[in-house]
Amino acid sequence: MQPAKIKKYSAIFLASLLTLNSCSSPPIPSEKEDKSVMSDSTMAIEESMILPVSIDTPNPSKPKYEPPVKTMMLQETQAASQTTVSSIKRAGPVAAGYANDQSIFPPPSQSHFNRESYNHTPENSFITTLNDPLSTFSIDVDTASYSNIRRFIQSGHLPPVGAVRIEEMINYFSYNYPEPQSEPFTISTELGPCPWQPENKLVRIGIKAKDLDEKQLPPSNLVFLIDISGSMNHANKLPLLKKSILMLTEKLSKNDRIAIVVYAGSDRIVLRPTPGNKKDVIRKAIQRLTSGGSTHASSGIQTAYDMALQSFMPGGNNRIILASDGDFNVGITSRGELEQLIAEKKESGVYLTVLGFGMGNFHDDTMEVLADKGNGNYAYIDSLLEAKKVLIKERASTLFALANDVKLQVEFNPAKVGGYRLLGYENRALADEDFNNDKKDAGEIGIGHTVTALYEIIPAGSKSIPLVDPLKYQEVVHKSQPSEEILTVKLRYKPLGGKESLLLSHSLDDNRNVLEKTSLDFRFATAVAGYGLLLRQSEYAAKINYPELITLARSGRGGDHDGYRAEFIRLLEMSEIITQ
Repeated sequence: MQPAKIKKYSAIFLASLLTLNSCSSPPIPSEKEDKSVMSDSTMAIEESMILPVSIDTPNPSKPKYEPPVKTMMLQETQAASQTTVSSIKRAGPVAAGYANDQSIFPPPSQSHFNRESYNHTPENSFITTLNDPLSTFSIDVDTASYSNIRRFIQSGHLPPVGAVRIEEMINYFSYNYPEPQSEPFTISTELGPCPWQPENKLVRIGIKAKDLDEKQLPPSNLVFLIDISGSMNHANKLPLLKKSILMLTEKLSKNDRIAIVVYAGSDRIVLRPTPGNKKDVIRKAIQRLTSGGSTHASSGIQTAYDMALQSFMPGGNNRIILASDGDFNVGITSRGELEQLIAEKKESGVYLTVLGFGMGNFHDDTMEVLADKGNGNYAYIDSLLEAKKVLIKERASTLFALANDVKLQVEFNPAKVGGYRLLGYENRALADEDFNNDKKDAGEIGIGHTVTALYEIIPAGSKSIPLVDPLKYQEVVHKSQPSEEILTVKLRYKPLGGKESLLLSHSLDDNRNVLEKTSLDFRFATAVAGYGLLLRQSEYAAKINYPELITLARSGRGGDHDGYRAEFIRLLEMSEIITQ
């Protein structure tokens, strides 16, 4: 690096330290306060509110056991997947809307990340349409990957490859899709050029769930399952978690119920089901939480589901909100056994929202598995403003399900499409036969939620179509009448409480749109996907560079009321600096 640049970054680094030093953060409990999970005086909020309850619950049949998910420790992947610049180990440029957020804490040293774990899944490759014209997958409404990536970039580091899930990056943002009328969903599609491979095209598929006025939302039965173990004893963990929950409780009414279960070496009921309008009782229960001890998550999960079933609301929103860093070290700790435990519990009709906190020993792989198997969603909270986005601004889509087991199946026209590949959704793939199988589990979608998927397609007749030998026992026959349709999207979903799925479909015609004529949403989602390809070090990213992605993202920024798209552009700029 040139001396002028070193001088410049040194000045920026010193200025950042001065700024961070002026911010106040919640006090961290002392070692004496941290010796036990919670003192008796801490637990004595109201005697009637803290006594354990004996609950009889049904014992659902166990699903087929699945092997543990393989994880990749960050320490093992950094050498291959990260480029670091020692002079930029700071929070990074503060994005629009984040300037006064006191929950952005000074970043740790690079060695502080070495106990984080992620599940690395190989990216999807191109499939020959003649060989397999169907692509089937479950929807994904998680957003944790994007906010976790933001945390890495703002600390001056690129994330490990396993932390990058392109579908979660794209779905972090909302898009201007048509509002449903008679049906609970609308399907919209758009075709345009592929910026990183001019010979190919991109297809954007957008799903918009029906929105409801806040007064129409059903009452909620919420059980907070809070990790108060010793690993949560950091300003960006339990203190941030407590502030986040306090924000949500302000939105609860007398018709809602809230309970709190905490776990460390063992689990305890801090607050029994309490009406949402008893604000003082709820605040006291939250504010007196302190951290300490090991992490017996499986015991807490059992107690939380028992509590949710005790106050179960038929026709209501029954949900557990698990908040943790995922560092489970007592009781059931293997991924496979945790999957089995959660899969059993979801049959009770109780949904699961997983909120990840912290850094250094953050176990993203564990948190993702819990949400996927528990009829739930997963977000990573790195700041109070992110907590506000997830729990307040997007409360309906985060906490209120609209439909269950939502699946997509795309049929490509071989006369128009030679090959295709889905960007992201690697761990959401389904067998084509599972689309019509109502016993096959898939993702849930919340009220007002948007879901976006991108396909890169190779036009028919292209020389880059993957080669497949001609079939010996089967002859491929095209329909005699040509069609301008490039694909058909089919969507299956189960209404809440329903056992049989319903079907929607939508077709897309071929066109020759230039990038400048595509929608703002198309261009912005394409920029986000391109960024994900760079971070994943994709073999398909050879022709992508940061200046082009920045230009593309700016052209698709649009109104950007909350500033989330402007923040993304700043992350691109920061990433470009880190890689230089």
